[in-house]
Amino acid sequence: MEKKTAAVSLRNITKTFGSVIANEKVDLDIYKGEILALLGENGSGKTTLMNMLSGIYFPDEGQIFINGQEAVIASPKDAYDYGIGMVHQHFKLVDVLSAAENIILGLPGKLNLKEASAKIREICDRYGFEVDPDQKIYNMSVSQKQTVEIVKVLYRGADILILDEPTAVLTPQETEKLFNVLRKMREDGKAIVIITHKMHEVESLSDRVAVLRRGAYVGDMLTKDTNAQEMTNMMVGRSVTLNIERPEPVDPKQRIAVRGLSIRTLDGILKLDDVSFDAYSGEILGIAGISGCGQKELLEAIAGLQSAEAGSISYVYDDGRKEELLGKDPLKIQELGVTLSFVPEDRLGMGLVGNMDLTDNMMLRSFRRGSSVFTDRKAPEKLAEEVVEDLEVVTPGISTPVRRLSGGNVQKVLVGREIASAPKVLLTAYAVRGLDINSSYTIYDLINRQKKQGVAVIFVGEDLDVLLQISDRILVLCGGKVSGIVDGRTADKNEVGLMMTQVGGRKDDK
Repeated sequence: MEKKTAAVSLRNITKTFGSVIANEKVDLDIYKGEILALLGENGSGKTTLMNMLSGIYFPDEGQIFINGQEAVIASPKDAYDYGIGMVHQHFKLVDVLSAAENIILGLPGKLNLKEASAKIREICDRYGFEVDPDQKIYNMSVSQKQTVEIVKVLYRGADILILDEPTAVLTPQETEKLFNVLRKMREDGKAIVIITHKMHEVESLSDRVAVLRRGAYVGDMLTKDTNAQEMTNMMVGRSVTLNIERPEPVDPKQRIAVRGLSIRTLDGILKLDDVSFDAYSGEILGIAGISGCGQKELLEAIAGLQSAEAGSISYVYDDGRKEELLGKDPLKIQELGVTLSFVPEDRLGMGLVGNMDLTDNMMLRSFRRGSSVFTDRKAPEKLAEEVVEDLEVVTPGISTPVRRLSGGNVQKVLVGREIASAPKVLLTAYAVRGLDINSSYTIYDLINRQKKQGVAVIFVGEDLDVLLQISDRILVLCGGKVSGIVDGRTADKNEVGLMMTQVGGRKDDK
């Protein structure tokens, strides 16, 4: 690759938050006409570094050069003035406005919607986007919303684009469409940075990778000269085995039987439509589907947190007896051994209490079993210590309030606590959402240990590659209906992707 012109040069960039060093003396170049993948574990400083480039944070030390000239970026407006635009993982759009209105929102001067729509269509034609300027945001899919965010930064003249986890909730087909657009933008001379944990995407899309470890710049290399194993070892600082174990199920028994399940939201939207399937002990049943197609409602119904319009959900004992779960109190369902580990976008507030320390959060699972107001703390303390050690939770100690932990470490505490409750059925959704590859593999190992112990695991995930690697069977949802149930060992990724967007695929088994 010939030497390209540096669009951005970061020199000696340092940023601290109290006693925590987020970035330390980072030197990094970003070139025009290339796609750079920025890699690192959770807490390595990737997003903080890019937030300084996009004007959200201001560096404590160091210099930023844009096209060779020193720049002072003290706000997102300054970043836009220098041609820098960042597309965040959580979109910043106004639902009730149209695409065009969102794109021009906040721009100075008199705004002409007709002229704006014409310019938006011109940008779309140039790069291959599909955006209807008049469409309301609330009527859009996740990928359409993301497209609006990208067009918004291009509309404002961005030549340097930063995308944070851009494929987190996209189907394989939507991901490939996005990649084709990014390649066209690269050909047009744009400098593009993607932050991602998905190694196969790094290998297929990027020209170069740069690695951060514990806030420091480790190095960079051409993507064609490295591989996923080498990149992961650089991120972690030691050899990491990239191999998700998938043992064969041993003596599987029917544990959950769902028949004709239909769920409607309070505002009348049908989220699940006549869903039927079985989950077995000693197996991992993956649930695939685009975001918002009923996965959340399905798990919450099994756990007793969601009412149903029709159908039944049965817990099946070893001797074949069945007990109806619909309408049963969630605590009674927990007593049967059905545990829900749901990792929401806001990890605090659903499952953990931010102001409480790790021990107290462990006690939330067990305090009802206490016979006295003076609850025993020894068992929860031991559990907190085990979770910290097993999952490598970065914390000053078990007496630290969980709100002081990073998002990834909060997530480990949440998942570790649920798995430690020795469930018969483990319902887990987005267990590795936003976690780096090393932490993710630790969670996969824990889930596989549950499977080996005869637990029926129902696993909802955002990464289809992981679902195909970890699941024994995969149930595919599309628009609230079962599109098919396929064998996780033999299923084709593109076929599953198509099943996620159209009802009526193949059904290997029930």
